[in-house]
Amino acid sequence: MTAPHTVPQLVLGLETSCDETAAAVVRRHADGRAEVLSSVVGSQIAEHAPFGGVVPEIAARAHVESIEAIAEAALTEAGVGYGDLSGVAATAGPGLVGGVMVGLSFGKAVALARGLPLVAVNHLEGHAVSARLGADLPYPFLLLLVSGGHCQLLSVDGVGACRRLGSTIDDAAGEAFDKIAKAMGLPYPGGPALETLAQGGDPAGFELPRMLLGRKDCDFSFSGLKTAAARLAEGVAGEAARRDLAASVQAAIAAQLAEKSDRAMKAYAGEHEGRSLRFVVAGGVAANRTVRAVLEQAARKNGFSFAAPPLAYCTDNAAMIALAGAERLAVGISDPLDAVARPRWPLDEAAATASPTHKAGRKGAKA
Repeated sequence: MTAPHTVPQLVLGLETSCDETAAAVVRRHADGRAEVLSSVVGSQIAEHAPFGGVVPEIAARAHVESIEAIAEAALTEAGVGYGDLSGVAATAGPGLVGGVMVGLSFGKAVALARGLPLVAVNHLEGHAVSARLGADLPYPFLLLLVSGGHCQLLSVDGVGACRRLGSTIDDAAGEAFDKIAKAMGLPYPGGPALETLAQGGDPAGFELPRMLLGRKDCDFSFSGLKTAAARLAEGVAGEAARRDLAASVQAAIAAQLAEKSDRAMKAYAGEHEGRSLRFVVAGGVAANRTVRAVLEQAARKNGFSFAAPPLAYCTDNAAMIALAGAERLAVGISDPLDAVARPRWPLDEAAATASPTHKAGRKGAKA
């Protein structure tokens, strides 16, 4: 814990939770404005493309090989050196733990060598603040965090203050996009490839299941949709039919996201009567234009303003990690050098403990 800062914070952010090695320098001004001085992302798409998805061991080794050069590039682009920094922020989870350890260890080394405070950032908190990189977006707001590994609705009341309203009970929306794209023979990464194929397709061309219709909560489910679409893909022939299937998948995922967000907005509005209502969508799937348009329409219908990060900050990046770290430093929060890497780390730990979306005894990444 450090003393609260009322002066601008200049923070180096490091992100290595999956298959991007990223570093950024962000200045958080005393009035809360964020200024991105640099954002460098080293992609590993070429390394993982032959396997059709991310291979954790390959990702971790690639992070080790590139983290120092990526960090140096970010500092150079920002026109600053290590001696100018106010602190270091590094993703400490959730994610592929081998990769997380690389970025966190590098951040610890910088903090130790330069006598700087370290902030071990929850990757999901980085996404939660990412829309604040491109706009004046005060707390509180309702957040839909939707990516390849996560799909949650959260009430974000301030720095580190997130309350879960709903979550996926199986697959994330981005995972469904990617797995269906793979079943259709599209190149990795699948989500953007499926969006491109969907252009000009008929979103009503294929009937796909709508999940959890009988439940009046804000939870999501994409497993059934993913399986049904993958099976349809096996029998689809011809470019026109493939476009229709891609468009139908995109529309079905967007519809479920909008339906559950609509339900969360109504509950959130009741709790925040008389206050400004803000709806934010963040995460890699927020880059999908159809998803954005459907969610923006739902926000307007419920009297919410709509915000999403600039496209460069939707997918994994270090600018959002730097901002999350700077905001914590500004209120006097930092972490010890023995902070641990965490493969799983819910934003709302109380809700995750009291009502886990995935029960004990399951095998695999979601256990």
